[in-house]
Amino acid sequence: MVKARIAGVGMIPFAKPGQSEDWDVMAEKAIWLALADAGVSYDQIQQAYAGYVYADSTAGQSAAYRVGCTGIPIVNVNNNCSTGSTALYLARQMIEAGAADCVLAFGFEQMLPGALGAVFNDRKRTLDHHLTRQEAILGQDDASPLVAQQFGGAGLDYQQRYGTSDEVFGMISVKARRHAANNPLALLRAPITLDEVMESKHLYGPLTRFQACPPTCGAAAAVLVSPGFAAKHGLRADVEIAAQAMTTDYAATFDGGSMMSVVGYEMTREAARSVYAQAGVGPDDIQAVELHDCFTANELISYEALGLCPEGGAEAYIRDGRNSYGGDHVTNPSGGLLSKGHPLGATGLAQCYELTNQLRGTADARQVEGMKFSLQHNLGLGGACVVTLYGKA
Repeated sequence: MVKARIAGVGMIPFAKPGQSEDWDVMAEKAIWLALADAGVSYDQIQQAYAGYVYADSTAGQSAAYRVGCTGIPIVNVNNNCSTGSTALYLARQMIEAGAADCVLAFGFEQMLPGALGAVFNDRKRTLDHHLTRQEAILGQDDASPLVAQQFGGAGLDYQQRYGTSDEVFGMISVKARRHAANNPLALLRAPITLDEVMESKHLYGPLTRFQACPPTCGAAAAVLVSPGFAAKHGLRADVEIAAQAMTTDYAATFDGGSMMSVVGYEMTREAARSVYAQAGVGPDDIQAVELHDCFTANELISYEALGLCPEGGAEAYIRDGRNSYGGDHVTNPSGGLLSKGHPLGATGLAQCYELTNQLRGTADARQVEGMKFSLQHNLGLGGACVVTLYGKA
């Protein structure tokens, strides 16, 4: 089985809702950037996977048709916040299976201001299993945003186990802004102090407003090729997907009393274990990690689920600076969702963009030294988790 290579990546600057171009225009721009980076034309693309959450059916075709109409299969993907990585997962499978040699994965989102909420209120809730379990654990709180309750509840769960202070969660936001200062594509680049984080509006549990990712509009794309295609066409393809795994919920999500489980701790842990086993590497071999920091609480528990530190060890990992430059791993060198923004369908491919540039040595002021492997973690409630390990080919 051949390993899929990342031949090209593209990403546009993320923007606040109401300040972006239309979703199809954003997607088109990201696709052109990825094609140019790869050095291929659109008529060389054999399949495409389009990721989005808040757009109508066949929006992927509408966006791709702005680049060209070549009759290729275009598959539309929606897996909540892990949508972009799911598109990447499908594209990678096609390359490895030998079904195609040059595949495009792209994601885009045009979002509304404010907290995420239900779109279809005339039918049964999509997340009914998760919300029923959440309500059983936390009760009902109409005063707090729903998603903040989910991840804030996970933070409370962690605090009850290990006694972690509120400020430790806030320190993640400070780190995220510090990293984002070197990312011209990030939405929030201004430094922030721990006092500012902790004094911002309280959301739920240990979380405050500056510990939540902002709703964002944007797009990103990647061109995946086989090694043979790269050699034939003289493409730069020195970054490969060394291993990848997707998981969905386990029984623990719904059977226990843990909000960490409800928000996908087991999905993350098992996907990471699978990736490490596939590649024969471990967390100590990884230099950079782009993980799903929709809230600081999720970044903190993901450190442990991904094996970056022992269970119960996240506070020391954060306080000792082992999650940043000069530490064990540079987590979210892009600034992460907290600072870069989180346009749902684009996020996974924006993570791919960052880690590809890190392995190429083209991340400019964000560059992590000694890059050999990088890890990507993208989580969607409902649920799906995709963990991807990139390496130098």
